[in-house]
Amino acid sequence: MAVPSDHDIIHALGEDLPVGLWVARVPDGELIYANRTFADLTGTGARTSVPAGRHGEPYGFYTRDGAPYPEAKLPFARALIERRVVILDDLTIRRRDGRNVDVRAVARPIGDPITHVVVTFLDVGREVAAERARAESEQRLRRAQRFEAIGVLASGIAHDFNNLIFGIKLIAAELAAAEQDPKRRAAMEMIDGITERSALLTRSLLGFVRRSKHRVLPVGVNDVVTSMTELLARTLSGVQLTFELEANDRGTVVADHAQLEQVIMTLVLNANDAVQGVGRVVVRTADRTSSLGHPDAARFVLLEVKDDGPGILPEVSDRVIDPGPTDFVGGSDLGLSSMFAIVEGHGGTVEVDAGIDGTGTTMRVVLPAARRQAAIKSSPTPVDLPRGNGLVLVVDDDQMVRKVIAGSLGSLGYKTIEATSGPHAIEVYRARHAEIRAVVLDMVMPGMAGKATYLGLRDVDSNVAVLLMSGHTLNEQVQEILDLGVRSFVSKPYSTAALAAAIAELTR
Repeated sequence: MAVPSDHDIIHALGEDLPVGLWVARVPDGELIYANRTFADLTGTGARTSVPAGRHGEPYGFYTRDGAPYPEAKLPFARALIERRVVILDDLTIRRRDGRNVDVRAVARPIGDPITHVVVTFLDVGREVAAERARAESEQRLRRAQRFEAIGVLASGIAHDFNNLIFGIKLIAAELAAAEQDPKRRAAMEMIDGITERSALLTRSLLGFVRRSKHRVLPVGVNDVVTSMTELLARTLSGVQLTFELEANDRGTVVADHAQLEQVIMTLVLNANDAVQGVGRVVVRTADRTSSLGHPDAARFVLLEVKDDGPGILPEVSDRVIDPGPTDFVGGSDLGLSSMFAIVEGHGGTVEVDAGIDGTGTTMRVVLPAARRQAAIKSSPTPVDLPRGNGLVLVVDDDQMVRKVIAGSLGSLGYKTIEATSGPHAIEVYRARHAEIRAVVLDMVMPGMAGKATYLGLRDVDSNVAVLLMSGHTLNEQVQEILDLGVRSFVSKPYSTAALAAAIAELTR
């Protein structure tokens, strides 16, 4: 058997190296040697006909972001120009079979003067994938931190805003109860309705930012639309707005009332943008079944908003919910994407009939119908409200809120005493807890917040009756305090009726 020569041994070692090896003569880039690994990486093997300055296209050299790699910056050219070892960490080989290979290239000039350039290519796909994953993770973390910052800001604004709405709401209710003129009383009741809707929208936004729990109950879509007709008509001044509420059983679905209002408002405002303030918008409800005639067919409620605007171009109709500014007539930035998120969260879907040439657009929300109808709400009159007596401690750092609550409780027959902070409340309760029948406690206060205040009150009397109030809906922080023993909770701004019912339950 012939003994292999040194050349044969070196050649065999080169073929089995775990890195691609490519050697060329200068200055014209004449190929001297390329190993098997180089062929595996490129998918084409060595190209003897490729001259210097023309390596990019034959071998499929690209940058990480997909642009053709500049010839003057490829390994062979840079090693000649810079006359030193050059390392490239941003090279991607696009194979003809469609697979991309991320590589690290090291080019070393040989000789002085330089006679050859040796380039090695190492597959760093796993390393690049890990780096990309790390970058995406950091981006998600930064996004989460931004949302957290927004949440803190929104919480603070919502707290102050709800306090203002709260005062307006209770004062308007008291004035309406004493008003004899039907028109003036109707106007005051409208103020009450507007403040309630403002609070619902605020809580809905907080639900997105702070991940609050939503109050999901059987809700009549027809009822929600009807309650918004005047507000929608005022919002769409100049637009012909009509309603066709044809869904059976009042279109009852299991949903969060505030979020359903947000969906309706988003769809109508989007339609208003589409007609550019001059045109016709139709809000319609209807029924749908998954298989007509089948006794067990699933039932759905449709909520449609149709406009007679120019419609959506076909090439952008599938991107109407992309976050950020939209590029079609009727786009409303994050509104539509938030609306889609709400609908999907309720187990529904959204359909878009994108007309063109002036045929208009129909946005259709499809929600599962509820198995039982929504309760019919009735507004209690002042004589219907449960009344009581005894002393109630009102704890809130906002003077206006304290005065408004105290006034409402006074109209219901209670006496009140006020505390401006947590420590003040504990001090008052320690001195007079024997005669205090209930405590109305704000959850968010500077210094000592609601939780610490409740624990201090409970140390004085383990049976303290507390009504917790907050601008938040039933979120984790509220639930934590309820789990400690707080017996009742209401979201601000609440009505006089809600306050009357809650206090009556506590003092029973």
